[in-house]
Amino acid sequence: MAYHYENLKLEKGMYSQSGRSFAQTLEALDPSENYKGTSLEGLDAFQRQLKRFDIKVKGAGSDRVEKFFWSTESAVLFPEFVSRVVRQGMEEESILPDITATVTNFDGMDYRSIASTPTEEEKKLKRVEEGAQIPQTTIHTQENLVRLHKRGRMLVAPYEAIRFQRLDLFAVTLRQIGAYMGRMHLEDAVKVLKDGDGNNNAAKVYEVGSNPIGGSKGTLSYDALLDFWAKFDPYTMNTMLVSNDMMLAMLKLSEFQNPNTGLNFQATGKLTTPLGAKLLRSSAVPAGTIIGLDKNYALEQICGSEVVVEYDKLIDRQLERAAITSVSGFAKLFTDAAKVLKV
Repeated sequence: MAYHYENLKLEKGMYSQSGRSFAQTLEALDPSENYKGTSLEGLDAFQRQLKRFDIKVKGAGSDRVEKFFWSTESAVLFPEFVSRVVRQGMEEESILPDITATVTNFDGMDYRSIASTPTEEEKKLKRVEEGAQIPQTTIHTQENLVRLHKRGRMLVAPYEAIRFQRLDLFAVTLRQIGAYMGRMHLEDAVKVLKDGDGNNNAAKVYEVGSNPIGGSKGTLSYDALLDFWAKFDPYTMNTMLVSNDMMLAMLKLSEFQNPNTGLNFQATGKLTTPLGAKLLRSSAVPAGTIIGLDKNYALEQICGSEVVVEYDKLIDRQLERAAITSVSGFAKLFTDAAKVLKV
């Protein structure tokens, strides 16, 4: 049986289609739905092209990098391979999905988010009597733009230096590049949670030992955490983003040494606090700092582009230096949905 994917003409121009990534262009030319009920079901268009050129990218039998360059058409697949592995590195162990309420794809560098800033009176849930006016919620665009940032790494590897490397080994380096980029995006997210996105919406800061937070300054206590938790109404503090020292301080609290909590931490590496909030540690959070948030309402991630590679350099083997980048930014949705506790 002849398949359409075996006869596709691959060319560099497929990377420069307006509004489409290479993978989307390939999928439009060779839809996966055409392969339902066949041995190729479950593979996307790019994976079918790897099969076409017999390129094995992982496992004990993975091919060398040079396998991509055995023909001009198979070479076109190499930038997409790099992009996918870098994206995998960005997503592995990423905590961004745990702190963002929504992800918006945006083609540009300056983004204007929306906001709703109700007064204390408007926050109250009132009964609407017959014939009475229904309370209003006003939604407006933010006054200032949210700037997106390009984060990336430069891949410096002449073709002759990597041509004989196995693809699974080369992928380890690419995943590390992705991990670096993911950390930079996380640093951007933490900064916006704390300081706002330029629209006068920085998180309110509380200090241990200073009213209304009890305890002694410089020391974390469970009572202080309870006082902090109580400040989130009408939101719910369901996520806590903490620095390394605060993670250790929490683990030493007797309230966090519940057997069930400990067993879950040992089994999964994830710690759910007695307050019901997911506890996430990040070196992007300053020492002595806890960021509490309602992840359903606090932060919007704006993706200006997926992982982008300089495909010309990769395809033509002129791999002295090739930039791998990703454009992303963050906007505060509801200011009161994120607060900061300083110990």
